[in-house]
Amino acid sequence: MAIVLDGKSLSQSMEKKLAKRVSIIKDKIGKNPILATVLVGNDPASATYIKMKVNACKRIGMESIKIELPKETTTSELLDKIDKLNVNTEVNGIILQHPVPEQINERQCFNAINIEKDVDGVTCLGFGNMSMGESAYGSCTPIGIMRLLKHYDIEITGKHAVIVGRSPILGKPMAMMLLNENATVTICHSKTKNLTNHVKQADLLVGAVGIPKFIKSDWINENSVVVDAGYHPENCGDIDLDHIKDKCFAYTPVPGGVGPMTIACLLRNTTISFKNHLKK
Repeated sequence: MAIVLDGKSLSQSMEKKLAKRVSIIKDKIGKNPILATVLVGNDPASATYIKMKVNACKRIGMESIKIELPKETTTSELLDKIDKLNVNTEVNGIILQHPVPEQINERQCFNAINIEKDVDGVTCLGFGNMSMGESAYGSCTPIGIMRLLKHYDIEITGKHAVIVGRSPILGKPMAMMLLNENATVTICHSKTKNLTNHVKQADLLVGAVGIPKFIKSDWINENSVVVDAGYHPENCGDIDLDHIKDKCFAYTPVPGGVGPMTIACLLRNTTISFKNHLKK
């Protein structure tokens, strides 16, 4: 029977530890870490994700500033809002919820976030630092996956990792993190030829393509580790998990696998940013 990589239980353990740290800090100096969330437009899924992050802040005693901007917001207007958060010394972390409306230059706005407050790992500078093994917060979903794998003592060194997905905040940073841990990495996507053959070669598979059940169960190698980083309204991920539980070595359930770890790592990064600010 496959090992279930239970991100929900691990994230709850992380939150308990973070709550203690936040409580100790507040008792000492009377301040809490503050995370600013920026939502542009009225996309229901994005609003739900922001609500989950705000509620997570409350659970550990962290404060949040919730900023909601209309769908018609321009790049210039959003950059102005980010600049104000950058200079606000009370704010320790900034997240701009992806995706933004199409008229906005999302990459420009991501890169405008101060590297010291880039707790979601979305800037090009943060990605570069992480890739080169330098200090960086890193994208929260890949970090959450790495913490989950290490918690369950999943060996990474020498393994062939196949990532299906190439987004700048998931697939690409995931590849660099695994490469830095001595995996041999193949990056695929929805346009990859002979995708089935690539997936079948994976010792460690990460589904991050954003299409419900895009990766079929009969593509998956026996005794592989299967990580599903997708989530869709149908209550499923990017991988057909229904028929792999007796086939693979370990897998992340959907829901309850990767998702909770993403939020826990966001809270952790914001707490670290707050502590770094106190040292100055």
